[in-house]
Order: sequence, then C-alpha cells, then structure tokens
Amino acid sequence: MRKTEGIDPRFVELDSWPTATAVEAMLEGQLSAAAAVQGQVGAIAAAADRAAERLGSDGRLVFAGAGTSGRIAVQDGVELGPTFGWPAARTVFLLAGGMDALAQSAEGAEDDGPRARADVAAHRIGANDVMVGVAASGRTPFTIAAIEAARTAGALTIAIANNPATPLLAAAELAITLDTGAETIAGSTRMKAGTAQKIALNLLSTAIMLRLGRVYRGRMVDMVISNAKLRDRAERMVGDLADVPVDRAAAALDRADNDIKLGVLVARGLDTDAARALLARAGGRLRDAMALLDMEAGR
Repeated sequence: MRKTEGIDPRFVELDSWPTATAVEAMLEGQLSAAAAVQGQVGAIAAAADRAAERLGSDGRLVFAGAGTSGRIAVQDGVELGPTFGWPAARTVFLLAGGMDALAQSAEGAEDDGPRARADVAAHRIGANDVMVGVAASGRTPFTIAAIEAARTAGALTIAIANNPATPLLAAAELAITLDTGAETIAGSTRMKAGTAQKIALNLLSTAIMLRLGRVYRGRMVDMVISNAKLRDRAERMVGDLADVPVDRAAAALDRADNDIKLGVLVARGLDTDAARALLARAGGRLRDAMALLDMEAGR
C-alpha cells in the first residue's frame, strides 16, 4: 500500500473526538510535514543549482501535476511573476484536465498520459527548460508521462513525491522525496502531503531565483511594481540599497521606469543608459553591478 493512502490507527476515531482535540491532531500532522522536507534540503539545493544553470537567460520553468499536487504547483509558479519578475512567457503549466481544473475537480484526467505527452510536444519543451513534476502518490500517469516526455526532449526534470521508490521519482533526473507517511484522514493528500509539497516548491523556486540573481541583500529586486503598496516598498528598497533618502530613491525609480535594479544604480549617480549598460555587463545581477560600480569608483 502507498504510505500516503495508509490508515494511521491513532486517528481511526478522529470523527468522534472533541473538535479541539481533532484540530490539534491535524496540526501535529502539518508540523510533521515540515519535518519531512528537512531531510531533503540537500536535494532541493542541488536541484535549484542545476535548474538555475539550465534556465540561463531564456529557459522556461514547467510545472506538471494533477489534482491537489498540480494546483499547488501552479500556485507556486504563478507567484514567481509578481515576486521575482519572472516572465510569464518563461512559465508553462501542464495541469491534468487543463487550467479549468484549478477551480473544479478533474480527477479522471490524472490517468491521461497521452495528453501529457501531447502537451509537452505542443509547448516545444526542450533542452533549455526545467520541468518540475509533483504527485503525492508518485504514480500519477499524467505526471509520469510529462516527466518522461520532457526528459526525452532534453529538459532537466525534477520530481517531487511523497512516497519513496515510486515511478515518478525514477523517471526524473533529480528526485525530491517528501516521506510524509499516512495522513490524519486516510488518503487526504491535501493535508500533510500537500503542505510538504508547498514548502518544498517554495524552497526550490526561491532558491532558483536566488541563483539567477533576482534577490539582492534579502530584497526582491526584480519585484513587479503593480500598486501603491509595492511602489512604497520599492522606494524604501532603493533607498536602503543605495543609501539615499526616500525622496531621492523615488526620483531614481521614476527615471528607471520602476525598475528596482536600475533605480538603485541611478540613485547611486548613474544615468539610466549607463545603469542599463552596467547591469548588462553584470549579467543582470545587482550584486555584481554594485561591485563593478565600487571598483570603478576606486572604493
């Protein structure tokens, strides 16, 4: 039997317990989900390094999954745009049942391996791309087929599953095993398994963005400024990183068309063309651009 679908004898009478006791037991499961991720820190870090190297300047992140696992993967991918400025054109979602399955169940679609292979071909997934396939059971035909097709096409493939030694983990080049065991409510992988998946995906995608230079001194320097709250945050960010007053940071952001990295360099005294050229020399990495600026200034 798959561990995630097993019955934990401690919880067979859960429905008869006082609500507070039941909630406490379910919370215990959520905490154990985080512990399951801890043992995979090395695997997650290695996958992030490989993924960042493969993605380079034009590769795409592809998220594949079905049901709860697929929806969690899509959530993680969607958030990369506003948080890290990751382009929508460089994100692909292969969800069993299509994107409509985000809002309504399409459980039968998880068995459609041919659809997954067709999706991989339709999106022309290839050697510059990185696919992350997620399935609690590790046996979902749609996700396995997607990983197999992507790997055949030359993409770097990363599998995340909650049962060890499963076909999905074997199919991918890199495997992350989140051994969360039996659920408090048997088979409800939206609970412990889903929580562990969410944590692992957050860690993986954020580490990729770190390695791609989209974070500097703990700030989201590729953040998309889309509202007044984020504009205020960006002004404070530019002010802190360039060590200038907020009014000067705001003026620099205006000249940089709300590009935070450019805004920092402009606030340090460069015009926008020089700032853009310096950032290009630094491969888009603000840390390297700041080092070049200091070196050229003789600091």
